[in-house]
Amino acid sequence: MVQFHEHIITELLENSNGGLVVLSSGLSLSKLVSSLLLLRSSSEGTLLLLSPSSTSLKSNITFHLKTLNPQFNQIPAEITADLPAHHRHALYSSGNAFFITPRILIVDLLTNKLPTSKIAGILVLSAHSLSETSTEAFIVRIFRSLNRSAYVRAFSDKPQAMVSGFAKAERTMKCLHVRKLHLWPRFQVYVSQELERDPPEVVDIRVPMSKYMVGIQKAIIEVMDACLKEMRKTNKVDVEDLTVENGLFKSFDEIVRRQLDPIWHTLGKKTKQLVSDLKTLRKLLDYLVRYDAVTFLKYLDTLRVSESFRSVWIFAEASYKIFDYAKKRVFHLVRSDGTKFNELSKGVKKKKRKSKVDDKDIEEVDGTSSSTLNAGLVLEEVLEESPKWKVLREVLEEVEEERQKEGMLREELFAEGEDTNNGIVLVACKDERSCLQLEECITSSPKKVMREEWKKYLLNKVQLRDIVNKKKKPKDTKPKGFGILDGVTPIAPAQNAETTSISKQEHDALLAAASKLRNVSENDHVKDTPQPDIGGQGSGKRKRKVGIRKVPVVLDALGVQNNDKEESVGNKIGMSDSKNEVNEDETNHVSACRFSEIMEEGTSVENIVLRKHINPDVAERTGKPLPPVHFYALESDQPILDILKPSIVIVYHPDMAFVREIEVYKAENSSKRLKVYFLFYEDSTEAQKFEASIRRENGAFESLIRQKSMMMIPVDQSEHCLGSNYALESDLNTLQNSVTRKAGGRKEADKEMQVIVDMREFMSSLPNVLHQKGMRIIPVTLEVGDYILSPLICVERKSIQDLFMSFTSGRLYHQVETMVRYYRIPVLLIEFSQDKSFSFQSASDIGDDVTPNSIISKLSLLALHFPRLRIIWSRSLHATAEIFASLKANQDEPDETKAIRVGVPSEEGIVENDVRAENYNTSAVEFLRRLPGVTDSNYRAIMDGCKSLAELALLPEERLAELMSGHKAARTLRDFLDAKYPTLL
Repeated sequence: MVQFHEHIITELLENSNGGLVVLSSGLSLSKLVSSLLLLRSSSEGTLLLLSPSSTSLKSNITFHLKTLNPQFNQIPAEITADLPAHHRHALYSSGNAFFITPRILIVDLLTNKLPTSKIAGILVLSAHSLSETSTEAFIVRIFRSLNRSAYVRAFSDKPQAMVSGFAKAERTMKCLHVRKLHLWPRFQVYVSQELERDPPEVVDIRVPMSKYMVGIQKAIIEVMDACLKEMRKTNKVDVEDLTVENGLFKSFDEIVRRQLDPIWHTLGKKTKQLVSDLKTLRKLLDYLVRYDAVTFLKYLDTLRVSESFRSVWIFAEASYKIFDYAKKRVFHLVRSDGTKFNELSKGVKKKKRKSKVDDKDIEEVDGTSSSTLNAGLVLEEVLEESPKWKVLREVLEEVEEERQKEGMLREELFAEGEDTNNGIVLVACKDERSCLQLEECITSSPKKVMREEWKKYLLNKVQLRDIVNKKKKPKDTKPKGFGILDGVTPIAPAQNAETTSISKQEHDALLAAASKLRNVSENDHVKDTPQPDIGGQGSGKRKRKVGIRKVPVVLDALGVQNNDKEESVGNKIGMSDSKNEVNEDETNHVSACRFSEIMEEGTSVENIVLRKHINPDVAERTGKPLPPVHFYALESDQPILDILKPSIVIVYHPDMAFVREIEVYKAENSSKRLKVYFLFYEDSTEAQKFEASIRRENGAFESLIRQKSMMMIPVDQSEHCLGSNYALESDLNTLQNSVTRKAGGRKEADKEMQVIVDMREFMSSLPNVLHQKGMRIIPVTLEVGDYILSPLICVERKSIQDLFMSFTSGRLYHQVETMVRYYRIPVLLIEFSQDKSFSFQSASDIGDDVTPNSIISKLSLLALHFPRLRIIWSRSLHATAEIFASLKANQDEPDETKAIRVGVPSEEGIVENDVRAENYNTSAVEFLRRLPGVTDSNYRAIMDGCKSLAELALLPEERLAELMSGHKAARTLRDFLDAKYPTLL
């Protein structure tokens, strides 16, 4: 355990009430929680860990518990809804630690199935996601009221989220009923001293981007800046937040939406589109440095199709450069004389062109296949490789050379038991796709990888063309596209040249190349021989960090090797290959593997993305051997460093949290040699984003430190925190001014309001708010409705998103139908979010005509079909609580046993405990209500007066008039029943 973790645990244990810990991201929150669990004993009581939203944190805690203490047999199990109530009660009393979902815990608290006296405390693992209306705050409030001596300890490693909004940290502490805030940033004295005492050896490699990548990045930033200027003109958003640097982060979307959501319905289409465009541009910047040229072009093609008619950015002045440079990275069109096609685009229409092309015109250009089109028009492949690929290979070659130089020494140390270098190389990438592609680059060659991506791109073009052609009806028996299918693009005559655009010819050229590729057999494919690239712009500049051990690194001398060394290298690689039993086929076939297949200890971590590569054939082809490499996707968020214990880490995509994890790993294993390579694109947004993320986190901690100095947490006489709603609770006790005529101002005891709530509704925050208003919540499983306010009132609650989905699936119609059948006052509650606009759609989007797709039309039809349905519009959760309180005024309290049995069929198939005591034939009643003259006011009397529809058909008009309360309605029904059936004779 690192020492600053010990300091944090000591501070937490000093305060029996608990506290809130905010860590820098990457300082191993899972290890801290695991160490805390190891220190507790079962005699203290049961410890409940509220299950975090991310499953990776839970699996990391379990892994560290096994690693820190293999004899520890109290690994926290998970309590879910699948366990019966008596089994859960036994677990609550066992004294062990358990993960539990908030929904189950709050239900057990409300139904008194949780023995709170046996609970030692609660751990909240994602405190940054808490709010006053969250289920976790609801749990802590009830738990504190039942057990004042237990502790609540909350943790967060997202300091930026703790400063979003007004006094977020203070409000979170009030929700958790804690008084102590523990801040542990990276620049804290204990943390910085320990992590910088024996740092890893760091090599910072700055890779220059290609000229087209620089041009694309510059164009994207120009377009983003133009969009931000347009956004500033709206005067709807705080100007300080609208910077390009902020636009590089996902949190920028949240910042903008938080300001615009309350007035979203008043915004124009252009402003709404700008918000979406900024998100798209941020993705483009990320994908430019993350993916290869063909993948980036493919993504741009999808954007051109999906956003071309409505986006703002695509019409910006610099956006043309983005598409143009992206194409130039992959291919360009030239003529046979070597001139570029774009240069002759203006004078093309004056020249005659050949309409047919012989097979001789198909030629090879620079070793790559190219189709000669349009009388000398050639599609030439560029297939620009990512500059980082070459640098990665050079780094791996350097690593292998150093391993061979230290081979003899390492064997001696290993014999003495003092080996600190296991030779494992770990390459950390952003996502799984990058891992797959980098492994292909190493196992085969970058050129082959680019060729495969290019083939997929072209074949995708053909597939799309085939789909479009299938939809079109053939107008002519003679196929017009025969030339394209044969790899030839027929050109229009000279007089029609003006209508033929460059983009059309470019599209036809791509289709021709793709069709040719599909028709050519595998034997005719051009064989690529991977050659090691030497020099060029792939070579990166290296910088050293201040205060780090300096070791000379020479890239230019990598190729100097003798034959003896190469033979020993080959033998060593062959030995390692036989040990791990990985052949070339298995290496090429990439699949997600579990750690149990790699580690001999038998530890397994679910859902891990890890790639291992050992391929001796690369050494044979290139003459430069490569070490065994493990690829790891950062998005999987697993304790890869503690499992593999690598001696060399190559950070391919820089990530601040992973850098901190490396620092913690080195501090825990100070005797182990660790070398870290950072690959940055020079002068790129990648490096800017990495540096900005550190600045943002430091700024967040500085803000939290200021908030802590001015924080006011209310406490009672016993120094227990009163929580965020203490003022509300005191107001409930002295609600309304007392009237002097009521026995000198004596206030009558208020009757406690009860609300029956469906179990599934505890995913929302409304039960929490109702409880804050002083209502008693009774959680049960309801078949009909979500909330039962009285024996007569049943409420079906719908959020806006759920309302749209329920209309689409038809579920809402069935729910309202059952409510109308069993309750006298069925209510549909449409609940809006407090921080969003109180509107379905903006006024400009509402049309004059009734359309079946409009939500307003659907609501109108629902109200017409069920006249007794009441629709309530609620502005927020608190407004809903006020509406419920007013609806319950002068109403009886609901009966729990009846509410549970409503709508549930008995063994005989009869619905029991109908509120109106109507166990009837539903189809017959629906048929009766549709007859002429039958209304909502008289159909019950008709049902009481006759037993069946057959008996109704025989009743005389006088008897019908008595039942239907009027001769006119009776005559209408009688005439309908006596009407003759028309015949054709």
